[in-house]
Amino acid sequence: MGCGGQSATAAVETVYRAESRRVLATLIRLLGDFDRAEEALHDAFAAALQQWPRDGVPGNPRAWLVSAGRLKAIDALRRRARFDASLRLLAEQLEGEAHEAELDEVEDDRLRLIFTCCHPALPADARVALTLREVCDLTTEEIARAFLAAPATIAQRIVRAKARIRDARIPYRVPEREELPARLDSVLRVIYLVFNEGYSASAGASLTRADLCTEAIRLGRLLLELLPDAEVMGLLALMLLHDARRTARTDAAGELVRLEDQDRSAWDRRLIAEGSMLVRRALASRNFGPYALQAAIVAVHAEAPSAAQTDWAQIVRLYDVLLSLGPSPVVELNRAVAVAMRDGPAAGLCLVDALLARGELRDYHLSHAARADLLRRLARIDEARSAYRVALQLVRLEPERRFLQQRLDELGD
Repeated sequence: MGCGGQSATAAVETVYRAESRRVLATLIRLLGDFDRAEEALHDAFAAALQQWPRDGVPGNPRAWLVSAGRLKAIDALRRRARFDASLRLLAEQLEGEAHEAELDEVEDDRLRLIFTCCHPALPADARVALTLREVCDLTTEEIARAFLAAPATIAQRIVRAKARIRDARIPYRVPEREELPARLDSVLRVIYLVFNEGYSASAGASLTRADLCTEAIRLGRLLLELLPDAEVMGLLALMLLHDARRTARTDAAGELVRLEDQDRSAWDRRLIAEGSMLVRRALASRNFGPYALQAAIVAVHAEAPSAAQTDWAQIVRLYDVLLSLGPSPVVELNRAVAVAMRDGPAAGLCLVDALLARGELRDYHLSHAARADLLRRLARIDEARSAYRVALQLVRLEPERRFLQQRLDELGD
């Protein structure tokens, strides 16, 4: 169809935002190589910028781009073939393969891309970097900023991850049904790691980074659309319910606000409703796991009209079920805090002291912060001061450090 030059250029930009990751995923399947597919993607869009203003925007832009990218890749292989005979064979193979069904499984291609980027054979930090780069289209500089790393470090992780995929011949496919539970866990872990870095940054001056929360939720929605599994529902629900409270976690000066002190009218009720609905669906499936249970706990908090009306007994029960699925000292710590709210600070302190005596959470600032708060509530002020000082030595995030210092100062000399 015909189209003016300016509107055709705008159409290319619109199609890039909406379709580039889908086109890339299909090109990776067709060309069998990340770098070759990325080069083909850029060549295809460059061709679109030249041809669409002249010839008009095609009826199926995605199909046009995939076909153009594939042909550009074959041409590039032929040009390089005089230096490497194997590339001529590869070009002939790609040209000879039937590609009428290039777009038939485009959504499967996106799922393949996610599972490949999150393959357990890759180091955890490489999985995160590769997923944000290839699935979310974040630049190396954006990823580096988000994780307080040098762009060169992130670029190296991505290059090594691609080399590992190529050298280890990691298959570009969705796992078979019997493999899916183990492989899906790796994907969910990567998405939640991205979200947690946005929701509760591991270091730095800011408590939250909204852009990473947004990207993780976008990944969660995409995964649920492609794979409607109970734990995918659970993870998306968990992120939505946490994100609903994000803006209330800090005051106007950027200082940390505790859950019980947050302005609940500032919580996003639309996200809470969506998250709670997903929790109910996940739990009703009877195939739920840790993410759905964590989401159920956050839902109890989110649906309570006030901190005083929180159903702590239900929260403790949910933590008991969560621990039955697998031991976790951090979950035990959270359960201890819930027990303290249900049965009193002495009961919670007994559990926290037992945890610290085991040594697993000795270097975790929140375990000492929780202990300090319980000692404060028991009016054991000298011990509370000591516990706050230990927590302050371990904390890395500046707003949390200021919060703990404030709590210590409130106890006086």
